Amino acid sequence: MRLGLIMVAALAAGALKAQENALELDPVTVSASLQSMQASVTGRNIISIKGSAFDKLPVHSLDELLRYLPGIEVQSRGAMGAQSDIVLRGGTFQQVLILLDGIRLNDPNTGHFNSYIPLSPVEIDRIEILKGAASAVFGSDAVGGVIHVISKTFAAKLNQQQRKVKLQSMVGQYDLIGTDLGGFYQKNKTAVSGGLITNDASGQLQRGARGYVHNYSASVSVSHYLNPNWKLSARTALDKRDFSAQNFYTSFGSDTAKEKVTSFWNQLGLSYEKNKRRFILDAGYKKVDDEYRFNSISGANNNRSSLYQLNGRYEQRIAPLTTLVGGFQLQEKQIRSNDRGNHSLTNTAGFLILNQGIGQYITTAAAIRVDHNNNSGTNWSPQVNFSYKRKFIQLRASAGRTIRQADFTEQYNNYNKALVTGGSIGNPGLLTERSFSYEAGADFFIGQSWKIATGVFRREQEMLIDWVPTSYADMPRKDNLSPLGTYALAKNIGKVNTSGWETDVQFIHSFNEQQRIWATLGIVWLDSKISEATPSFYLSSHARFLTNFNLVYSHHWLGIHLNGLYKTRTPQAGTANFAGISGEYFVMNVQLSASLIKNKFGIFIEANNVFDQRYSDLLGAPMPGKWFKGGVKLDL
Repeated sequence: MRLGLIMVAALAAGALKAQENALELDPVTVSASLQSMQASVTGRNIISIKGSAFDKLPVHSLDELLRYLPGIEVQSRGAMGAQSDIVLRGGTFQQVLILLDGIRLNDPNTGHFNSYIPLSPVEIDRIEILKGAASAVFGSDAVGGVIHVISKTFAAKLNQQQRKVKLQSMVGQYDLIGTDLGGFYQKNKTAVSGGLITNDASGQLQRGARGYVHNYSASVSVSHYLNPNWKLSARTALDKRDFSAQNFYTSFGSDTAKEKVTSFWNQLGLSYEKNKRRFILDAGYKKVDDEYRFNSISGANNNRSSLYQLNGRYEQRIAPLTTLVGGFQLQEKQIRSNDRGNHSLTNTAGFLILNQGIGQYITTAAAIRVDHNNNSGTNWSPQVNFSYKRKFIQLRASAGRTIRQADFTEQYNNYNKALVTGGSIGNPGLLTERSFSYEAGADFFIGQSWKIATGVFRREQEMLIDWVPTSYADMPRKDNLSPLGTYALAKNIGKVNTSGWETDVQFIHSFNEQQRIWATLGIVWLDSKISEATPSFYLSSHARFLTNFNLVYSHHWLGIHLNGLYKTRTPQAGTANFAGISGEYFVMNVQLSASLIKNKFGIFIEANNVFDQRYSDLLGAPMPGKWFKGGVKLDL
């Protein structure tokens, strides 16, 4: 009898683990068409990563986590969140939309700040990566894809009970001290979370200076069910980054830049859900102060940008297989700058999405959105998705039109100075990027442990915005430029066609309660054809071939955690001032952990860039070499 009970309990535990694995491989997502549905019926390539992945990998900022997820190229200029550009499917870094609980984080000043996501890992429920066109749902910037960070507080359901506190503290070479503290608490109607992340280091020696970082992020959020149908959620966060920015933006020998970026974020959400209806109203306010000093004798560029948002959407299930989603979006963008001047832009948008099931296996979605502002006029963005899901396979296809509007840096950089002797020059005459994307692929679910997603895609772009080396004689405006200067002008490039193939692999397997493995692998091949004779900067820098991976293995009290990436790209010759960009590099990080008190307290040691690879992602700003770290983890 006792043996029988043990066998039943073991089988039940195995079945539960199998269900958890299956849900992790095919999660419920809201990023494809705003309606909650399994990823396998959206017709899109979607990866969902739990927030708990942060604890199991040798990473210490959110952009470092994204760097090793399948198919994402993160072009970093420094360690631990100093600054990173996020690229999907070979686009530029401004062609990826970042969302936090449905509200856009993309800064109106520059896309270089898009990876500054003010959230502690403990507060993250999941990160959804939607690859490919999504302007029909989200508007500007959703060209290469969308990265949607969903917090536990805003995702909290009624009458759940949970308490969790995590602390990770580390020290390392180059005077590194780091802390990651966060907690989440929910009882019945109310959920509260908060977190603090700090990373301080003197940094490794670069060209006469050290790549220091002093980064701090603090956040707090709360949600409360007013009654079984209405929920109110709120968040406030502060993010401060102080880092060496030497050769982040130029290749001049006189560049010994330092930069400070302070972001203040507020978000409010109100939702109603009953029977077949759902209504959501979100408001957000973001203020960013950016102080950039080119060298010790130059004056500082002081830029203050503001982004006000109001989003509303209504979802109605009008038949068992038919759901209609409609909504609006209002945005007010502002900048006050001694470098770029004072400017503002108001954008209004409306959208409509029809999700339609056809029989048992087919799901389709059609969406259309219209955006309007005084700079770029009116732009329409249609999209259609198709999914055939049966048993262990999903066949999917998608096609849609995308747009991207120029940010304030692209329009007005160096426009308000008395004299500019070199560097990047903005262009107020920039037109809105337009592109058409289409893709097809298949997802295979093998047992309860494997998911393999593979597919091809193509993006045909017109008027793409990028920085192009331009002589003084060809500059459209010369008022404050030196005839002897070396310049890069923001321009609309005629046509850029990008074709690619991608494969994402996820593997999750629990051998027993004490032994588990989680692994991901991404492979992307890209080919971009540019009509311009002179190559643009950011299109020239993206990887032509990229593979990145994660491996987490735990056995009783021991954990082995690996991640890394290999990429090939167009090489750039070095100069006397900075190292060239090699045509390829491979980077791997290793972490070993030991649980001293089961599921409560542990220690870890790690080595980043374990093979001491010398490399740069952009402009020759060198990335750190081998870096040893260690610390403790407390989980309550």
